[in-house]
Amino acid sequence: MAREPVEGGGRRRRTRWDAEANRERLLAAAVTVMLREGRHAPLRTIAEEAGVGIATFYRKYADRDALMQALEHRAYDLLVGILEEIAARRCSGREAIGEYLARCLAVADQLVLPLHGAPPLVTNEAVHARRTIYGHLDAFLDRGRADGSVRATANATDLIVFTSLLTQPLAHGPDWPRAAERQLALFLNALTIEGPTGLPGPAIERTDIESAFARHAAGD
Repeated sequence: MAREPVEGGGRRRRTRWDAEANRERLLAAAVTVMLREGRHAPLRTIAEEAGVGIATFYRKYADRDALMQALEHRAYDLLVGILEEIAARRCSGREAIGEYLARCLAVADQLVLPLHGAPPLVTNEAVHARRTIYGHLDAFLDRGRADGSVRATANATDLIVFTSLLTQPLAHGPDWPRAAERQLALFLNALTIEGPTGLPGPAIERTDIESAFARHAAGD
């Protein structure tokens, strides 16, 4: 790897920023190609989209599984970043949830996640990311109940399930952005209504999701 000159005649390694930019370019190319050609698109095509050779690709990601894991972690990082930005704002709980749903819809094609069909990760890092996401969504719901903008008996899992449905366009459906925005508005309106009204229970919790992921990972 080429190194840049520094004072004293030595050479320094390329910056960490360069490595991160290269990684992001590969992952962004993977998302683009998979949207166009499906999850099983040739890895060589992804490398070409990123402007690198296949050998460079394999130095970063040993196989398709490694690539999918990186895309899943990237999606978690994206969601956590969105949630942290919203959490810092002074807004009602319902407004916070609405902004989260709208921003997820805006980056839907980047969300390579288990509820979108990606293999679920059960690593400590992935479990921690999911716990962080749940924590923020629980806080938004608590904020909404405290300020009166949320009255329904929804929990964080309900928000996550709805987000996964909202961010996957219906096959052959007309004008998906408009249809999705209508579903988002209907969901937000439902949060203001006291419940349950025929709501089946018990509620699905974070631990239920993690147990399902663990069973999948174990091949059960």
